[in-house]
Amino acid sequence: MAKPPTALSVLPLTSILRSLMTTTVSSSPVLLSPSLAMLSLLAHTTNPLLNPDRNPLLHYLLKKTFYAQFCAGETAPEVRRTIDALKRIGYSGVILGYAKEVVLTSAQTSDLASGVLGSESCIRTEVNPWRQGTMETVLLTSPGDFVALKFTGAGRQALYALSQRLPPSEALANAIDNICQLAASRGVRLLFDAEQQAVQAGIDDWTVAYMRKYNKPGQRTVIYGTYQAYLKATPRVLSEHLAIARKEGFTLGVKLVRGAYLGSDPRHLIHDTKADTDNAYDGIAEGLLTGKWVAPLRQPEDGMEFPEVNTMLASHNRDSVVKARRILEDNARKRGVVPEVAFAQLQGMADEVSCELVASAVDAQAKVKPMAYKYLVWGSTGECMKYLLRRAQENRDAVQRTRSGREAMQVELVRRVKSWFGLAS
Repeated sequence: MAKPPTALSVLPLTSILRSLMTTTVSSSPVLLSPSLAMLSLLAHTTNPLLNPDRNPLLHYLLKKTFYAQFCAGETAPEVRRTIDALKRIGYSGVILGYAKEVVLTSAQTSDLASGVLGSESCIRTEVNPWRQGTMETVLLTSPGDFVALKFTGAGRQALYALSQRLPPSEALANAIDNICQLAASRGVRLLFDAEQQAVQAGIDDWTVAYMRKYNKPGQRTVIYGTYQAYLKATPRVLSEHLAIARKEGFTLGVKLVRGAYLGSDPRHLIHDTKADTDNAYDGIAEGLLTGKWVAPLRQPEDGMEFPEVNTMLASHNRDSVVKARRILEDNARKRGVVPEVAFAQLQGMADEVSCELVASAVDAQAKVKPMAYKYLVWGSTGECMKYLLRRAQENRDAVQRTRSGREAMQVELVRRVKSWFGLAS
């Protein structure tokens, strides 16, 4: 009797082959270091020959390989085709980001000047293009989708204000409100992305302020903040935000991730071991899914009840996804309640985890139908280089998971080849 298709059978062959290429590089000690060095050079170069947007040959090579694996497209038609293809596979929706961003060095952080706050040049050349690009991103998505928003893409005004924990300038505040209002009117949700620690405290402040303004009780949550479980301070910060939401009566939108700035965040702020990060992630997820103050979350001393929360669990770790689904199934069985929870993985990564979620969503026997999303960015190949570099660094720091993904793709490719020749068992 022929075996049923695997979860990965929904993927096109081109995705399987590109995944094999990228995971082979990422899991190879010989290939990974030079690949990372090359990506870093391309992401930070000022040489026109090394700029993919100015070198046609380099553009072609990257566009057909790494860019196609992780990104949505360079133009609106390309982005829409990519989104449509993902939804045909069975994803509930997408998380779409505008690729423009800034990652600061320590020297650049210390050089930010307060004078940029009122600069007309900054507004014209940095804030307004970011506003336009982000609003265009919202227009490329559909109701139920998410848009990932990076404040650093707005340039020096945002960078300075965030680094000093100041409110956004008038021009930047107007731009953010324009984006939030457009998203709310279209039924699209906004994820305020976490960024490096030089600006993260400011991002946390802005996130709570805009949740307070747009996340009204009884209405669809518009704003989600991003909380990185690899940071030792995250349980405290999230607990504080949960308490504020409960006290002030707004819904907290939470996107929980492990963390993506290992290459730039100070090491002493990050958990000492991967096991510590895993425990923090799973413990926080349990609290969010059950609506209980379980460790490492900290209940306020006054015994405050848990607030209303909408959760996105963004994880490539299959064990964490399985644990979360068991909690949801337990909720459904014992209480008949299934909170609104989205699961998300990056485009081009952990497809074996994503496709299991998609398969469960259409399984008639499944008690809980998980909502699965893929996160991807759009923009020119050159604009996406810093994003691609972070994805490569993330794969470097998760070698075992990368190997598991590669092995899953190899098994699926072998299955397809056998089926072509009538040899499938």
